[in-house]
Amino acid sequence: MLKIDSYSLGPLQTNAYLLTNEETGKAIIIDPGMNPGALIKKIENLEIEAILLTHAHFDHMGGVDEIRKLKGCPVYLHDLESDWLTSPKLNGSLMWSQVSQPLSTDPAEYDLAGGQQLDLIGHQFACYHTPGHSPGSVSFLCGDHLFSGDVLFKLGVGRTDLHGGRERDLFDSIHNTLFTFKDEVKVYPGHGPRTTIGYERSNNPYV
Repeated sequence: MLKIDSYSLGPLQTNAYLLTNEETGKAIIIDPGMNPGALIKKIENLEIEAILLTHAHFDHMGGVDEIRKLKGCPVYLHDLESDWLTSPKLNGSLMWSQVSQPLSTDPAEYDLAGGQQLDLIGHQFACYHTPGHSPGSVSFLCGDHLFSGDVLFKLGVGRTDLHGGRERDLFDSIHNTLFTFKDEVKVYPGHGPRTTIGYERSNNPYV
């Protein structure tokens, strides 16, 4: 049984997701954002197999350093953003000095690529390359659960005015990848409430 808990972290209220196999007590974290105290308290007695990053903007990777050192778990990130974890300029923390100090941490242990299948905590996660918000943005599909990062939100889409963003790529990612999934697929975005593919296909004013 897969349990999914979400935590709204940091000044930009980034959604961090804790996915736990309740039978084994093993878990993964998707996008551990800034000020991760509530999440760290929750994982105290859990074995964390991995940290998956949908992309490497500072508000999504702000908790990586603390959790990786605490739990000794590897980090997965698309190779197009392989140098973003070490660069406050690339991950945006240098530009957003009003909400964050310059953030950097060690590079990811593993590169992600579109089409990759990850076997973690007894479940399979399909990785889809969904650029536009950032060049290395990915989305993860596990069963009927889609973790879309900052690509698709409830009644919204990700911004494309940050480093490496491109509007055409974003809409291609949504129409040609995410909207190929079934209506009932649940969407867990990087910010804001959950939604479904069917609801966004019918109601999202941006797409």
